[in-house]
Amino acid sequence: MNKFVKYGLIGILVIGALWAATYFIKTNSKSAVTYETQTPFTSNIEQKTVATGKVVPEDEVEIKPQISGIIDKIYMKEGDDVRAGDLIAVIKVVPNEQALNQARGRVRNAEIALNNAQMEFDRNKTLHDRGVISDQEFNNQQLRYDQARQELDNSRADYQIILKGSAGGSSSANTNIRATVNGTILEIPVEEGDQVIQSNNFNDGTTIATIADLNKMIFEGQVDEGEVGKLRIGMPLEISLGALEDQKFDATLRFIAPKGIEEAGAVQFKIEGDVQVSDTVMIRAGYSANASLTLEKRDSVMVIPEALLQFDKETDKPYVEVSTGDQKFERREIEIGISDGVNVEILSGLSMEDNVKVWNKTEPIKRGTENEDEAES
Repeated sequence: MNKFVKYGLIGILVIGALWAATYFIKTNSKSAVTYETQTPFTSNIEQKTVATGKVVPEDEVEIKPQISGIIDKIYMKEGDDVRAGDLIAVIKVVPNEQALNQARGRVRNAEIALNNAQMEFDRNKTLHDRGVISDQEFNNQQLRYDQARQELDNSRADYQIILKGSAGGSSSANTNIRATVNGTILEIPVEEGDQVIQSNNFNDGTTIATIADLNKMIFEGQVDEGEVGKLRIGMPLEISLGALEDQKFDATLRFIAPKGIEEAGAVQFKIEGDVQVSDTVMIRAGYSANASLTLEKRDSVMVIPEALLQFDKETDKPYVEVSTGDQKFERREIEIGISDGVNVEILSGLSMEDNVKVWNKTEPIKRGTENEDEAES
């Protein structure tokens, strides 16, 4: 029995040794990775940034009423082209009872005052004709009479304005809402029957319509604080619209905000650019847009693909590995310039003849023994 156990243990040890030898051989039979190299080359390089925003009219004019009331009729619709003076809507006045009563009282008081001034004027005229009073006294009485008559006219006009919105049905009546500029009606936020409030010192008033010239558009966007210092007024922009993917528009940077706004932990600065709009393209207000800005540009400089760079873990300085022989490389500290996200400018540390290691090459994935056996079967 002891002899049987002894030979069994020897067999187990032999099998284990054979398995370990087989594993060791397979593990050390993997082929070595062969690294490829690339040489620097000459190219133009641009560092760009993209500002997101929208395209809006340069000026939007809100048309507001000069009198409160109810929208009686709307003659225009959104999208219509208008010229200054075109009638947009008419307001029906709903007079305030207190103001109307006060205006009616002013008219009656003015009528009484005029009647009294008329009698005094007639009496003084008779006395003046007889030579009883001087010319100066008569002229003073005539002035009071003329003032009383003018006051009656003014009070009657005020009464008509409160009652109907205009004095004598003038074509420039406050009830007629007209365009003040040339352009396109972007929005009419009211409907017939809506009540509107006049614009005054204490209230902005109800907006009847918004008008803008769609031939004068600007780009409004934001850029990060890390890039705003590289911008300057007059820089060219290339505008692309989400609604018109095949169209590009030229623009010129005209405004950079002096104060940033913090959004999601980052400080953003507002920018504006004048967009050159073609007569053959219809751009609607509020289109989302991206503006591409060239921050820096280098012509005919030495560059390498940015993927070849490595960075020191402690100093964070860039370096590459340069070939010194057959699959032998040495570390080389370099100085880099601007990058366009694909290639990076080399300022020093490399020559055009250096072979730079493509350091991130990976091994081809090998299938396991079981899968190979299944494939062979």
